[in-house]
Amino acid sequence: MEQAGAYGELERVPTGIAGLDDILGGGLFRGGVYIVQGTPGAGKTIFGNQACYTHAGASPAFSSSGASPALSSPGASPALSSSGAPPEHRALYVTLLAESHARITYLSAFRTLQDEGLAGLLTLLRREMAAREASLLVLDGLVAAEETASSALEFKTFIHELQTQAAATGATALLLTSASAGADLVAAEHTMVDGLIVLSSRLTGWRAERELEVRKFRGSGFLRGRHAFRITDDGIRVFPRIEARLRLPSRRDHVEGAALTTGAPALDAMLGGGLPHDSTTLVGGPAGIGKTTLGLQFLGADPGAPGLLCGFYESEAALRAKARALDLPVADMIEAGRVGVLWQPATEGLIDEICTDLLNVIRNRGVRRVFIDGLDAMCRIAGDQDRIVRIFAALTAEMRALGVTAMYTRETDLRGTFLDAPSGAPSLRQTSSVAENVVLMRSCVLRSGVHRLIAVAKARDARIDPRRRVFDIRPGGLAIDDGPERAEAILADRDAAGSGGE
Repeated sequence: MEQAGAYGELERVPTGIAGLDDILGGGLFRGGVYIVQGTPGAGKTIFGNQACYTHAGASPAFSSSGASPALSSPGASPALSSSGAPPEHRALYVTLLAESHARITYLSAFRTLQDEGLAGLLTLLRREMAAREASLLVLDGLVAAEETASSALEFKTFIHELQTQAAATGATALLLTSASAGADLVAAEHTMVDGLIVLSSRLTGWRAERELEVRKFRGSGFLRGRHAFRITDDGIRVFPRIEARLRLPSRRDHVEGAALTTGAPALDAMLGGGLPHDSTTLVGGPAGIGKTTLGLQFLGADPGAPGLLCGFYESEAALRAKARALDLPVADMIEAGRVGVLWQPATEGLIDEICTDLLNVIRNRGVRRVFIDGLDAMCRIAGDQDRIVRIFAALTAEMRALGVTAMYTRETDLRGTFLDAPSGAPSLRQTSSVAENVVLMRSCVLRSGVHRLIAVAKARDARIDPRRRVFDIRPGGLAIDDGPERAEAILADRDAAGSGGE
């Protein structure tokens, strides 16, 4: 809940960093002072540059010309918009570090700090902020100011004066400072400022992951805990933890509506008439049994419903070729753009990025059917296995709220037991938060023949037929027997032969 000032709600200032404003509940506050702290190489300078660039980019002068905003340098005249009026937003980047910057002109206060100390630095900042009419100040190298201070009291006074200046001018200030790995981040200045954002990088096995944590933020609630971020050619992009961001779905869900076809009439009958509206179905089975084929059949079952395929093992070209070889309608729908494809290699990734991109596509394209081929790969990418159930519970609830009917695939052994199930544990353990409907596939070996079997384990608010059916993969997809007789005969013969079945 935001704090209200004397004249109503406090004004927000967007950071310009994708995802961070969602964590902060809308951005920083105008006139606030915030510390951005992290180990060397964590991304603090990029953070400051990006904040300046997007802040200045929000001004009329920048927006109308499309040119990059020039950060102010001593003696330069303030830029004017096409109308002759000064732009609304101006950014001033002050560095206390002995770094060279060839492409953007910065205001360097390194010599001032050395020669005149903190008092001289304060004087320079007041003068330049007034001259530039800066609405955003980035001070890079706060640790240098702390080292220059003759005492802790002098440094605290410096921070206090910065707060007074920011409040008087309405300028928002970002103070960038370093911390050694494993250092205690509790410092006196942290208690004085309005917020503390910590950037870090840690090793997970052989993989390095960047993380952002908001330790303190006055005036508003925020998403606590660690959040992954990535540095790309487009700058920093933060991915709020999906289970925190979607603690509650974005809108009220609606579970009423006609059942949807899977594309296989016999399976629809086993489900009690089809897939429940806006539900999630888990399809489990061993490799090569036909899970992907069923998912492609499901996506192409309604040509009028925009669809999305999120795959981890096969590329878009491979999936399209498979659909074409099986004469499935989804092949034409992919080529026509009615079904989109998100392909994420299972080698490395960020689970929150995958979920964020998935939901963005669903919202932007009005997707109604989603097929996620590879729940196991998503679990491995997640890294922290304790998060998995919460992540998929949040993802499932949000898709249901968005009016999406979804289908996942997950690997089992030949008997239909999920590969990560503890020995002796029920094979459907922990599936309730992921799927409202469960379809299981398995292989059955009888003498020299291998038979495919399919069964419905559960379906939301439906009277299912749980008896197994034999199925084959043919042009058009899964061809499932209308009744259980052939499956029962095969299983009876297997038991009589004492083959063990698999």
